[in-house]
Amino acid sequence: MGMCGCRSDHHSQQSAATESAAVTQPQAQAVVPVAATKPDNRPVLICFGDSLTAGLGTGPGESYPDYLQADLNARGYDYRVVNEGISGNTTKDGVARLGHILALKPAVVVVEFGGNDGLRGLPIRDTRANLDKIIATLKAGGAKVALAGISLPPDYGPDYIRQFDATYTVLARKYNVPMLPFLLKGVYGVDGMMQADRTHATAAGNKIVAENILPLVLPLLKK
Repeated sequence: MGMCGCRSDHHSQQSAATESAAVTQPQAQAVVPVAATKPDNRPVLICFGDSLTAGLGTGPGESYPDYLQADLNARGYDYRVVNEGISGNTTKDGVARLGHILALKPAVVVVEFGGNDGLRGLPIRDTRANLDKIIATLKAGGAKVALAGISLPPDYGPDYIRQFDATYTVLARKYNVPMLPFLLKGVYGVDGMMQADRTHATAAGNKIVAENILPLVLPLLKK
């Protein structure tokens, strides 16, 4: 039994030495691929908004910013599209996130907010003031801005909807930024383009949304 114990100790020492070597060797090698990684120095185009930007209800790679990236690549525009859509965000949430967005040093920002404000029936003046602050702050930070609008179902009443829709036109004129009046143009109400909730685009719908956004941003980009 004593010899068994001795062999066991000796085997343990060998195993420990082997494990120690095995642990230290990969650690030395692990720094090589990290050091070889090239930073992505492409100018940044941020898609800044709510669930319509985030791609809620679709799979990875199926949001409109994903398709916009593919469209820009195909046309030879060397930009990195960053999806900064967060589901449920209101214009007030957008204002709160401005510091984070500016820290990414975007060249261009597509602003898509307001849908959640409208669906909650928030005062138009508040939505307009928040969007105004978002656009003004981004422009002051050196970014070019494009504005993507949205509308509301008819049961919200014609007066509220008219004022809501006008918000995008008023701010686009005030800041001289390109505007898409309705993000879901050619998507909303079209078979296969909208999810069962009748609010969010399918993957196929998001491809069309990217095509809607494309002519808005192309004049702001450089090749």
